Amino acid sequence: MARSFSRLERIAEQIQKDLSLIIQRELKDPRLGMVTINSVRVSKDLGYADVYLTVLNIHNVDDDSAISESLGILDEAAGFLRSELSHAIKLRVMPQLRFHYDYSIVQAQRMAGLIDKARTNDDSSGK
Repeated sequence: MARSFSRLERIAEQIQKDLSLIIQRELKDPRLGMVTINSVRVSKDLGYADVYLTVLNIHNVDDDSAISESLGILDEAAGFLRSELSHAIKLRVMPQLRFHYDYSIVQAQRMAGLIDKARTNDDSSGK
């Protein structure tokens, strides 16, 4: 039997799709790098939507600066993005957008590196 998706999951998925298109096509800030929206979590009362994203650093600055600058730009544009979302998605209440950097990819790369290092140490000590 197929898993039924709750209304909140469907709303979060639609926000993710539409928001990624709006950021790509409508947001014209040259300081903003390439943004990938990994997931969206909507609160039960539709008051907030937590948007988890990653940023590709296209400028020659350190990653932390690029992340904080991109999150700042998106926070400033949250009203515009919310307004554009309300045109695309018909909801009585459009959630406030809160942007967060998704560290899960960084952690996954770190864990993969540790696993590779452990395998290399096991191979060298086993011979």
